[in-house]
Amino acid sequence: MSRIGKIARRTFLIGSAAVVGGVAFGVYVARKPAPNPLTPEDGEVALNPFVVIDEKGVTIIVPKAEMGQGVQTTWATLAAEELDMDPADLRIEHGPPGKAYYNRGMGTQLFPTADYKLSGWQETLGGYLSVAGKLLDGQITGGSTSMVDGFDKMRQAGASARETLKEAAAQRLGVARSKLKTEGGAVIAPDGTRLTYVDLALEAAVLEPETPRLRNPRDWKLIGQSQPRHDQAPKATGTAQFSIDVRLPGMKFAALKRNPHQGGTMAGFDDTEALKLPGVEKVVGLGDGVAVIANNSWSAMQGAEAVVIDWVKGTHPETTDEIYAEIARAMEGEANSTMLERGDVTAPLPERAVEVTAEYSVPYLSHAQMEPLSATALFHGDRLEIWSGNQAPIHSRKVAAEEVGLEVEAVEMHTTLMGGGFGRRGFLDFTRYAARLAAKMPGEPVQLLWSREEDMGHGYYRPGAIGSFRGAVKDGRAVMLDGRIAGQSATASFMKILFGFAPSGPDKGHVEGAFDQPYGIPNARIRGYLADVGVPVGPWRSVGSSVNAFFFDSFLDEMAHAAGTDPLAFRLDLMRGEDSRSAKVLEAVGDACNWTGTTPEGVGRGVGFCYSFGTPVAEVIEVQQTDAGIKIAKAWIAADPGRAIDPQNVRAQLFGGMAYGLSAALHQQITFADGAAEQQNFYDYDAIRMHTMPEVVDIRILENGHRISGIGEPGTPPAASALANALYDLTGVRARRLPLADQFDFAI
Repeated sequence: MSRIGKIARRTFLIGSAAVVGGVAFGVYVARKPAPNPLTPEDGEVALNPFVVIDEKGVTIIVPKAEMGQGVQTTWATLAAEELDMDPADLRIEHGPPGKAYYNRGMGTQLFPTADYKLSGWQETLGGYLSVAGKLLDGQITGGSTSMVDGFDKMRQAGASARETLKEAAAQRLGVARSKLKTEGGAVIAPDGTRLTYVDLALEAAVLEPETPRLRNPRDWKLIGQSQPRHDQAPKATGTAQFSIDVRLPGMKFAALKRNPHQGGTMAGFDDTEALKLPGVEKVVGLGDGVAVIANNSWSAMQGAEAVVIDWVKGTHPETTDEIYAEIARAMEGEANSTMLERGDVTAPLPERAVEVTAEYSVPYLSHAQMEPLSATALFHGDRLEIWSGNQAPIHSRKVAAEEVGLEVEAVEMHTTLMGGGFGRRGFLDFTRYAARLAAKMPGEPVQLLWSREEDMGHGYYRPGAIGSFRGAVKDGRAVMLDGRIAGQSATASFMKILFGFAPSGPDKGHVEGAFDQPYGIPNARIRGYLADVGVPVGPWRSVGSSVNAFFFDSFLDEMAHAAGTDPLAFRLDLMRGEDSRSAKVLEAVGDACNWTGTTPEGVGRGVGFCYSFGTPVAEVIEVQQTDAGIKIAKAWIAADPGRAIDPQNVRAQLFGGMAYGLSAALHQQITFADGAAEQQNFYDYDAIRMHTMPEVVDIRILENGHRISGIGEPGTPPAASALANALYDLTGVRARRLPLADQFDFAI
């Protein structure tokens, strides 16, 4: 009997039944089905791409990157709901690269429309458009789409498996399937006969798969209830295997050293001193850098520092000032997009209207995931094995195959747990370099390690950006808002690397978080300008909304104060007639914190709101002036993800998203000098600490949406504006650039 891990290395089809988009048997959304990427050996049955049974029990295949967000537990819970099983009784594995696992949750994101305005036909069409993910090998974890993608398909996978197993039992017992029930991983007959799923699996495998209706929500036992995390105990005991934990017999360790100058190359290197160090075995050139191979990781890293390398500078702007000058010049050209244009922002202002203007900027940011990048590879000559914690398995396998000159079928990809990702592990470079090194070391397993400095110095950064806003208020209300946003395109960069092309036309991601906010301002326009700077950029947690929520929401706050109106009431007045769901979220956070619009001396409060990834989120931050400096004392969050599959996990994602946003707002920036990133590690790229986090964090979850929406990223965007607005309430000083610790004296 082989292990389930072996199943995920082959391709098979049970009879004539194929699976499309990872949905259970018989559910077709495209004319050409994607094959099931699992092949069982003797005694093993894959009832569909997500449900595998062997003599030890049931395994759920979750082809999503587990980066700490709990996707494995929640997807398994969805299947368990229909299988009538306790999620704790299920084994969970990541599964192989496979077209059947393409992400079906991104379809509606293709529309150049604010999510809250999507019509029913657009949502339906978005479901069909998501099939493009299969054609583009879109097995991707990102965009806060995991639950949107899995909510139906995992329940369908579980329901199909359950009913097919019941049919196998019905045929064995000679009773109608409708007379049977399931419970605890077994089919139970009217006379009490109990047949386990394990016992029935081989018989079920030869049957035509069943396609039942999904259970009515009123019959759910698991969905909507918090579940113990599948990965909690392994992580607590140190037995969970992340990319950096992979160990193979005879494995070597290699430390990467690349040109610190953005876009630069390498003219040559001298490894004399490195080879003198104990444990160092050799130094290998990788094109724009070297890998130092040793018998332990410490020697490899020390050796990398000892190599003398002749770097050739890149052609990109060398300093932060030069880069931002290029970004500012982009506003002088033609706009890439005008995705919001309502009324006439160029018309003369009404009599007695007050004009408001503001200029904002945000820095480049590193993803700074806790586990630095790494990958392990073993090249056998005719095949390659690679262990990589990545967010895009098919594309990662493809670049690994390119590096060693093999067909993709000859590459076995093991996707490990990840110590954070935030978009960075969606890129392919760390997998590519590991395969490139393995090709030079046939027969020897080698783990290529990126130091924190390499990781931070060679990121695909959150783009820096500039926002220029002009507005007008009259009689306590906003009557006009005109915003311009300039910066590099994270979306274009990512798509070019992943798919080989960057789509032309308006860049929705560049202006999301500004053009798509639910405010009924009668005259409003948002324009986006793309800067061609050359700094490597890419999606960072909440992508464009991480930038534009700070710009847009901070400006709304400025307009509210210029109008002499309470900032929360000002937003609600514009929101109630535009999107009641968002208004309820804003009302909920106001109720939670008992918002009155006034604060005592030494206390400041600010509200922030952003609708992103289909989910409206509002946050209130309270700051207090202490003898040691300004302290973030309390925080309140309200969000509406449509449906909370696991409420405790939703709270954890909102809490973590806010903490990530506060870290960036307070401390973080990537600046450039001599063409290289100046920040190297957490000593100069700090994060919010436990003792500087709010002591009170109150989280409210609403479920007024008619469909499920994202939760992994939406907690991040409102954090910066809520904090900046609180600081204004406390000090009277308006923050229009980040990070805030450069401008205010915080307690540390």
